[in-house]
Amino acid sequence: MTDFEDRKAYDKGSLQDLEQSDVIGLLTEWLQQAKASDPTDYNAMTLSTVGHDGHPNARIVLLRSLEENEKGWSVAFYTNYRSTKGQELTAHPHAAATFFWSALERQLRIRGRVVQMTPAESDRYFASRPRESQIGAWASSQSEKVESRAALQTLWDEQNKAHKEDVPRPPHWGGFLLHIEQIEFWQGRPGRMHDRISAQLLGQGWQISRLQP
Repeated sequence: MTDFEDRKAYDKGSLQDLEQSDVIGLLTEWLQQAKASDPTDYNAMTLSTVGHDGHPNARIVLLRSLEENEKGWSVAFYTNYRSTKGQELTAHPHAAATFFWSALERQLRIRGRVVQMTPAESDRYFASRPRESQIGAWASSQSEKVESRAALQTLWDEQNKAHKEDVPRPPHWGGFLLHIEQIEFWQGRPGRMHDRISAQLLGQGWQISRLQP
């Protein structure tokens, strides 16, 4: 057995009581502070889905925007719709996203329903990606088996030759919106008496609850 007994003392902040009108403001503030603390990985989030076998499945994806629409607030991310996560989200369109910012001693959890973006929305984002990433979206049958790294490189080279100028978005690649139905803010505190505040969307308002650690 290998023990992992390292312990960290959490003492960098506290979480004050939250009003309904401040939920999205606090979410935005935390994301901005995380970006200032770690510009490289602040938007990395663990996306959890339900597998076809009913078991949970999780992986890291990148948050690309926080946006408001007629249904409320959503977080946006992009993927191959034929990938494992894409198929799972199509079959069971609910997901959870988790952020952990070690330097700030904060965790953020989001749960809600997932919908595909419109083709026009996905087109706009795809056009902003580096060419290498655009080619990769065509070359990779994400989550499928491949014989070797060399075979994968061959697929990329073939697609790079096939697209001489502008690279269109593959029809099987695009964005998802995770509509925020529940948020939990977690701030580490001394003695493991962490601050946890949950905001549950009910109708047009938020039900706020402070949770035990």
